[in-house]
Amino acid sequence: MRHWIWGLFLICLIPGSPKASENLIINIDGRQTTSLNGAWQIIIDPYENGYFNYRWEPDPNGYFKNEKPKDKTDRVEYDFDASETLLVPGDWNTQKEKLFLYEGTIWYKKSFDFKLKPNRRVFVWFGAANYHAIAYLNGQKLGEHLGGFTPFNFEITRLLKEKDNFLVVKVDNKRQRDGVPTLNTDWFNYGGLTRQVYLAEAPQTFIRDYFIQLKPGSEQEIAGWVQLDGAKPSQPVKIEIPEAGINISVQTGEQGFASFNRKASLQLWSPDNPKLYQVVLQTESDRVTDAIGFRSIATRGHDILLNGKPLFLRGISIHEEAPVRGGRAFSREDARILLGWAKELGCNFVRLAHYPHNENMIRMADEMGMLVWSEIPVYWTILWENEQTYANAARQLTENITRDKNRASIILWSVANETPPGEPRLKFLKGLAKTAKAMDPTRLTTAAMERHSPDATTQMIDDPLGEFLDVLGCNEYIGWYDGLPAKADTMTWKMKYAKPLIISEFGGDARYGLHGDELTRWSEEYQADLYEHTLRMLDKIPFLRGVTPWILMDFRSPRRPLPGIQDFWNRKGLISNRGEKKKAFQVLKKYYEGKQRNPRF
Repeated sequence: MRHWIWGLFLICLIPGSPKASENLIINIDGRQTTSLNGAWQIIIDPYENGYFNYRWEPDPNGYFKNEKPKDKTDRVEYDFDASETLLVPGDWNTQKEKLFLYEGTIWYKKSFDFKLKPNRRVFVWFGAANYHAIAYLNGQKLGEHLGGFTPFNFEITRLLKEKDNFLVVKVDNKRQRDGVPTLNTDWFNYGGLTRQVYLAEAPQTFIRDYFIQLKPGSEQEIAGWVQLDGAKPSQPVKIEIPEAGINISVQTGEQGFASFNRKASLQLWSPDNPKLYQVVLQTESDRVTDAIGFRSIATRGHDILLNGKPLFLRGISIHEEAPVRGGRAFSREDARILLGWAKELGCNFVRLAHYPHNENMIRMADEMGMLVWSEIPVYWTILWENEQTYANAARQLTENITRDKNRASIILWSVANETPPGEPRLKFLKGLAKTAKAMDPTRLTTAAMERHSPDATTQMIDDPLGEFLDVLGCNEYIGWYDGLPAKADTMTWKMKYAKPLIISEFGGDARYGLHGDELTRWSEEYQADLYEHTLRMLDKIPFLRGVTPWILMDFRSPRRPLPGIQDFWNRKGLISNRGEKKKAFQVLKKYYEGKQRNPRF
């Protein structure tokens, strides 16, 4: 487990890497917190006048100072307190019509009082901000964060006042060529403080991070580690699982780190039995509880083994799009609806595309017994030879694994989606796969790859990246971007690697309520027929061990302008954005009912 600390240390040394990730506090729901959610004052700043002066130099008296006129002669050209508001958590695009397609900077300001208790520390914790965030408290810069889907936090203990604190956050969602993702995506670029914001209290030395899972290769041994943060890093820590009668004591070293392992007899977590145990970690001054499930995941040849038994992953892909109301999803209720629809389909597995989804989604998957593919937005064509781009991707992967490594539902860390083969890309993604394994040897690695067609009736999976992954994902769109649905009837699939395959995407667009015959594009009948042909084809692939069709629900995408059909929505959902089920929903449901009775692999 020391490799994890070393690997993280190396990532933090990469040039251009921001300084928030190595101090990330995990399990925010298990901490003593004060919510900063609700209405925040905002200033829309497309020219970034609040950050730069007219010569495009950083202004030391920018909007983060929250200045007020000292007298009637003083000129201050902004006023947060007289400005409009946005709700946090939430994207700005769906809260105000004028911001629907806005990409740029918006300044957020929240005022609060806080009485700091003796010998306590306080952090401000952000669930996510898309895309580049710079945070200030009482006019002093706290730090910045790059990446729209992972959490970050900053300590604010020494800057706090009892009255009239003001937290200002500059959020900029402009797409960047060297960003992760890059300029071109097939989803909506929702901007803002899209997830929860909290003040988190902790003692002087506290439990910042921990990892508690089954030891790889074992179903009867817990292994893990704990990391303290503070002035007294060397002290005893107790790890208890009361229901299982487990009580472990360890002594942390000078760096606040200790590892442990213990034989255990536990009910293993699975989709049929999503058993979660209350785990308690305690020091002389701190106590954290978490709900953790224990299960093993491994591969053997073409098989995926959950708790030592082969399984077929009956899945569906999901975007972080809020059901019915639209916009970025963030709440437990959003998660309950989306995963409830997946359950209704007969799924035991979801692919959360194409970026880390909010923590409520992962926690709900734990509770509901839904296996999860978790992904970072290394998507299509990014700058493979740019060091800062790699550092950004590695940090997003690190933050994603740091937050979710104790969640039983996650079985796959995905490092990419539909990236074009080439040596620089292979080096880039191989590095990410190695980082994932170093941080978390208890899970499998994957990526959604493309395939090539050596002839008219053969699909070949031979991407060189496959050598460095545990499970291969493959996207295919026979019947939509590649011929008509009947083409699937002629296809034979081959694969270079003796590894499990997941068809991570297939599907076609249909507008709910649009009807025609089976060859009428955009109709529910066309989509349903495409599913019928594709599912028959998939049943002929001997090494197939899972499917995540594209996609559960329609989602916004500026790439999709067709009037009256798409209207800036990707219509490949089995459910419309208003929650209406299309004909293909029942086709897939029937297929999964058959798979549940007879997996046939």
